[in-house]
Amino acid sequence: MGKVLRILLVIVLFIIFFEVGLFSSYTIVTAEVPDVRGLIDMQIEEISNIFSPQHVNDVLIKDPTNVNFSNKKDVALKMEEISNVDGVNVDSMNASTYEDTSNDKFNITIEALGYAEPNSTSGQIVISQKPSYKVIVSSVASYKNDELIVDTDQMKVDSVLKLF
Repeated sequence: MGKVLRILLVIVLFIIFFEVGLFSSYTIVTAEVPDVRGLIDMQIEEISNIFSPQHVNDVLIKDPTNVNFSNKKDVALKMEEISNVDGVNVDSMNASTYEDTSNDKFNITIEALGYAEPNSTSGQIVISQKPSYKVIVSSVASYKNDELIVDTDQMKVDSVLKLF
């Protein structure tokens, strides 16, 4: 019981010493009387932010795993159809997942650059290599004959972002 009281006393003395140092350094730096309530509230807010659920989730959530799938052309055509863009660049496709890729089926997110229809000026068609959209879709992927195949029937659009 005596050791626990000593440890608690040391912790309390450390906190008091820290606070006194904070207030005195605030006075030296600003040449003003410290706002004790404001400084304590700021410290409590910062400590609360460190242990907030959002911050803890950011630490616990792992980075997505990049995956390669085989049916890119079919996926691009389906992306065009469901996102209402005029073309999808197959070379710009990036697929990733947060799930275990050793499972039979897992959710997958696919990003690709999309194109609007070509601009025409006075009867001439001008084809631009500049993409107009970023299309993000999600679907389910599974292995068939040792190849990863994206199920195009389960694809849904997450977002279509206009690029400027």
